[in-house]
Order: sequence, then structure tokens, then C-alpha cells
Amino acid sequence: MKKLLLIEDNQDVRETTADILELSGYEVTAVDSGRAGVETALNQTPDLIICDIMMPGLDGYGVLHILSKRAETTGIPFIFLTAKSEKTDIRKGMNLGADDYLTKPFEESELLDAVETRLRKSNQLRQEYAPDSDGLDQFFQQARTFADLRELSAERTVKVYQKKSDLFREGDMGQWLYFVNQGQVKTYKTSADGKELVTGMSGPGDFLGYMALLDDNRKHSETATALEATEVSLIPPDDFFRLLYGNREVAGKFIKMLSHHLVEREEQLLHIAYHSVRQRVAAVLLRLAEIQVKSEEYPVITLTQRDLAGLAGTVKETVTRTLADFKEEGLIDIDRMKVVILNQPGLQRATK
Repeated sequence: MKKLLLIEDNQDVRETTADILELSGYEVTAVDSGRAGVETALNQTPDLIICDIMMPGLDGYGVLHILSKRAETTGIPFIFLTAKSEKTDIRKGMNLGADDYLTKPFEESELLDAVETRLRKSNQLRQEYAPDSDGLDQFFQQARTFADLRELSAERTVKVYQKKSDLFREGDMGQWLYFVNQGQVKTYKTSADGKELVTGMSGPGDFLGYMALLDDNRKHSETATALEATEVSLIPPDDFFRLLYGNREVAGKFIKMLSHHLVEREEQLLHIAYHSVRQRVAAVLLRLAEIQVKSEEYPVITLTQRDLAGLAGTVKETVTRTLADFKEEGLIDIDRMKVVILNQPGLQRATK
């Protein structure tokens, strides 16, 4: 049963609205003030919030502003109730991130249609999208069902980068948000003496280039190079910013998709800081096994030992010795430039 929070200071409207919703099968918590609404939302995390705009003390605008700043409530669908039909009031609410509004007095069917529509769209956004161009298209198609995101591009440019080709270089101006459909990409920074520091590895479903779009000078702080033939969808900056700022629900899902790669980078840095070389190399191999193509049932990694060393935060010679140990233990096999993962559970135990 979906949980709804109703915030309305008028007792008659509050009770009537709650009755309609409860008779339609929803679990309703009704409160009479904006402050009580914020406290209830933070404690109960409802599936949808219906809130009056004009209330003494903390009004509906204030409620939405507070809840939109909290991670646990920012993605909750939010419907305004208002006795005013002036466009300025409606526009202000939508600009703050409201998903819909109802003008009092409203018909029972209007209320239920608004609630059902917002819950359905919210549920669709919670699904996981395939880490490829079809999944990206599905996400954009769903996002365009929201009125404030109808201008999102219906089609995106798809480009294939050959092995060792640069998607962008450190210092270049950010022109696109990159989404990896197939292949793998290495990102790295170059030191003053020309040495490479590998900062990450990206595969299908990962986004690249968004930090440059968010930065004031719009310049990339690292280089991204394809390690094999890699297919990338190019997303225009306008679409990037619409997804971030156009709708709260969509923005919440989009940020989670973006942050997936950031979490992996953070974990990589923690491994480098606190784990042994053996643990770090095992963790890198497991990560690469997730995004590499497979030869029969075994993942095959076609990455130079120099790049493996960069990802593990060590030197090539140490990686060579560690790989030799793993081979002797039956965890991997080495065939020239290829590392074949034979025993993933064993490598997982090596990370502990």
C-alpha cells in the first residue's frame, strides 16, 4: 500500500481529501501545518506528498524547499494544493520543483488522476536501466514524460573511438557528457615529468566528462583514452543541465546514475590508501572482469601491466610479481598481453 502525506491546514479540506485517498486504497497521514509535514516526511518517507501552499508559519513553498535539500526526501513526488489559480503562484511552485498542482476546489477524479500519474512515473524512474544505448534511450524517453523535460533530445550522436584514441584530453574544453555503451575507457592525469596517474576505468553504463561541464572554466582535469574499440553516446550539455535541474524526481535518478562511478573511484582510492598491493591488484582485476569481454566462461583482461600498476597505485615490477603469484595459485592465467580470470571467488578472498 502506497503511503501518502497530506499537509493541509483547513480541517474540512484535510479530512475530505484524506477520506477520498483512503477509500482509494492509500495509506494517508494527514497533518495541519508545514512544520509537522516536514517532520513527518523525514520520519516516515512517504511515497508522495500533497501539500497546501498558503499556510501560516511554514508555507508550502518552504516545505518543498526544505525537503528538496534532504537526500532522503528530495525524490519524493510533490503535488501542491492551492486556492489561487494565478500563473505566478503556479510558476513559483513548479520552479521550486513541484511535480504537479491542483486548484481548490478540485474534483475527486482530478485528485486521484494526479496521484496515480505521479506514483506511476516515480515507480518507472526507480527501475534500473540497461548499461547501453537502449537503456539510455529508455531513461530519456521516461524523462520526457515530465512536462518540464519535453525538450530533451529525442536522439543522440553515437561515436566509436578506436583503441588508443582519446575521447578528450586534460585541458580540453568540455563539450559533451559521454555515456559508454560498449568498450572500456581509461582516465588519467599527467604529472609535470610526463608520468601517467591512472584515475579510473570506465565501462558500459558509465558517464564521463560531467566534471568539466560543472566546472566554471569548463576544462577537463584528466584525459580519457579508449583501451579498445569503444562506442559512446554523446549527450549535449543542454540535456545534461535539464536532467540536473528540470525535475526533482528525474534529477535524483540521474544523480544516482552519475554517482555510481564516483563511488567506485572513492573505493579505489581507499584501497590504495589502506590495503596491501596484493589486495589492490586483486580488486582491480575483479573490477576489470566486470567490464571486460569474456572468452568462453572466463573474463579476459587485455590491459598492459603498466596500466594495471597505475590502477593499483604501485609500479609495474610489483604488479608483475603479484600476477605471477596469482597464476601460481591458480587464480589467473597469463597469455602475453592477456590476463584470464580463472577463479573470481579466490580473487575476492584475496581482497580481504
